[in-house]
Amino acid sequence: MPFTPARAARVVLPLAALLLVPLAGCGTDTTPASDTAADAEHRRHQPIPTTEADWKPVTDTLGRTGKFGDNNTVYRIGLPRTDLQVTSGGVEIKPGLSLGGYAAFAKYRDGVMLMGDLVVTEAELPKVTDALQAHGIAQTALHKHLLQQTPPVWWTHIHAMSDDPAALAQGVQAALDATAIPAPAPPGQQPPIDLDTAGIDQALGRKGTADGGIYKFSIARKETITDDGHVLPPTFGVTTAINFQPLGGGRAAINGDFVMTAPEVQKVIQALRTGGIDLVEVHNHSLTEQPRLFYMHFWAVDDGVTLAKALRPALDATNLQPPG
Repeated sequence: MPFTPARAARVVLPLAALLLVPLAGCGTDTTPASDTAADAEHRRHQPIPTTEADWKPVTDTLGRTGKFGDNNTVYRIGLPRTDLQVTSGGVEIKPGLSLGGYAAFAKYRDGVMLMGDLVVTEAELPKVTDALQAHGIAQTALHKHLLQQTPPVWWTHIHAMSDDPAALAQGVQAALDATAIPAPAPPGQQPPIDLDTAGIDQALGRKGTADGGIYKFSIARKETITDDGHVLPPTFGVTTAINFQPLGGGRAAINGDFVMTAPEVQKVIQALRTGGIDLVEVHNHSLTEQPRLFYMHFWAVDDGVTLAKALRPALDATNLQPPG
């Protein structure tokens, strides 16, 4: 075939295109050379400090007030099941041990986030689910916190984002209307804690807090936790929670959950079982958090200090904030 000008053009044009590809690639690389970990942190959605006035639409809708946490960035409203008489393993469960639901709110530059955990009976659960779904509130987990319980009780975690905090509160209220969760009672006198709290503190290496007759620990992880790019402060519930309910004579029932990354799960299981502590559930609370977190609920009854000593190796197996 003769080498004509048209044939030459067909050869030259592809070669020219190949030569231009690397140049185009160099010219369209928009990733800045200084895109460091600090830059990535800056791009995250940080929660914004708020005031009581910011949450008035929420408190007006729910008829309940809450408390601030994490430098006024999270507003958390407690939803305890003070109406239920739940027993597990022969122990009558106080609301503060296992039955403390909540709804937490925080403002970000792109909207308001709701996260929470509702404690519902088995009979209430279908209606609660329907109410949440009808209002665009996602259920991100459904599980139990106790091995055996009468009556059957479930815990469902919730999540939503909106520009309108009142709309989020309306969705929560619709779910509450499907339950017998009572209106909040005025705070009463703090009952005495019949436990060696100093010994428990020493064993765990941290200072607990008396709350409604329960001795509690809430311990944050060292990492920054995000959900779809939004930083989650500990008050949202991304903490290890350890609760001691006094049973008399220095004995206690313990319940709560460890927050863990995947490499930590088996280490915590082994530590708890070595200490004679039962496992209840291993599950997630959220769908898109980073790093991916798993939660492990536990149960045991024994001397309070003995239980604290058994819990300490499990705490040490996770990447928690140091005492202080």
